[in-house]
Amino acid sequence: MESGTAVVEAVLAEVRGIAFDMDGVLYRGEHVLPGAVELVTELQRRGIPFAMVTNNSMRTPEEYAAKLARLGMTVAAEQIVTSGIATRDWMRLHYRPGTRVYVLGMPALVEAILGDGRFVSAGRDAEVVVSGADFTLTYEKLKIATLAIRDGADWIATNADRTFPSEDGLIPGSGAIVAALQAATDRTPLVIGKPEPAMLLRAADVMGLSPHELLVIGDRLDTDVLAGKRAGARTALVLTGVSTREDLTMTEWLPDLVLSDLRELLAAVRSLRW
Repeated sequence: MESGTAVVEAVLAEVRGIAFDMDGVLYRGEHVLPGAVELVTELQRRGIPFAMVTNNSMRTPEEYAAKLARLGMTVAAEQIVTSGIATRDWMRLHYRPGTRVYVLGMPALVEAILGDGRFVSAGRDAEVVVSGADFTLTYEKLKIATLAIRDGADWIATNADRTFPSEDGLIPGSGAIVAALQAATDRTPLVIGKPEPAMLLRAADVMGLSPHELLVIGDRLDTDVLAGKRAGARTALVLTGVSTREDLTMTEWLPDLVLSDLRELLAAVRSLRW
């Protein structure tokens, strides 16, 4: 079911830059995936624009850059777009300074939303609840978010990924927390991250390209591939993360390319005068 070399080369000939998802594409936990280091190095050597676009809000761009460096990939923080940063940018456009916000998420998300002092940290009295993945989730956090939402607060979710690829396997993601809050509030959040196209549009801007000039590479059909299609980009599914070959038979969001891992793309990049 994987795409052949000729098909991969044909798609690459139509794009000018790459937007990578990270978890399940470049690495799993602290384990780098095949071809990732070599592909990033080759793109840098050739001067081909790329950016990282992740629904994960658990680290800052600087922390992600440090992690990539530990794994052998030198990437500037400015090349990394997280759902936490995208959520902050959206909120700056839609809420006045001083808006009361309750953040249910990891410290990086709290820093993204509240770090510059534009918005005010709040609890049940929040005007806006922001939820993301949280590995320190407690009942108390769910209770505060539930009460605030039931009292009328707006609810924004960084993303709705139900699972998260780790070295141990698939574990609960932001979407699992969204499901719990939906059950408790009978409300549905505004979702900022993929499959909405906003993060890819920002990545294209970072690279100085139009969205249709991008190849979006991800491991999820329901977020990465769908977001790429909504943005007007070409898409590639890499089978090292969440979505499987079987999933391809049950979706309408078929990617332009299907890759067993990034080594197939690396071989095509090396063979082209790109």
